[in-house]
Amino acid sequence: MPGVQVVFYAERNGSAPVLDWLDGLPPKVRDKFIVRIERLADLGNELRRPEADLLRDGVYELRVGHMRVNYRLLYFFHGRAAVLSHGLRKEAKVPSADIERTLARKRAFASVPQKHTYEE
Repeated sequence: MPGVQVVFYAERNGSAPVLDWLDGLPPKVRDKFIVRIERLADLGNELRRPEADLLRDGVYELRVGHMRVNYRLLYFFHGRAAVLSHGLRKEAKVPSADIERTLARKRAFASVPQKHTYEE
């Protein structure tokens, strides 16, 4: 599945959790995530560690480390699209609650993709 469309998951109010999260990151971390997102667009599900990894149940993570802090951006695939759900700072492992949030967004996106696709 190389070459996928990257879309930002949108809440009902039209906001994109990933964009809000990226805006709050240190510039160097944000820049690293922009590169990871571009690589995801180019490589799709062929993107592997250390840049990305499968967590479980079709939930993946983009991985960035900076100054001993691990940042993760969770996403899932829908057809030929990689849908970016939300981001977090990771301690020992990605909390189950974050994976469950992404799975709920995956179900919502699958039911009405156009309603949950961020548009500027």
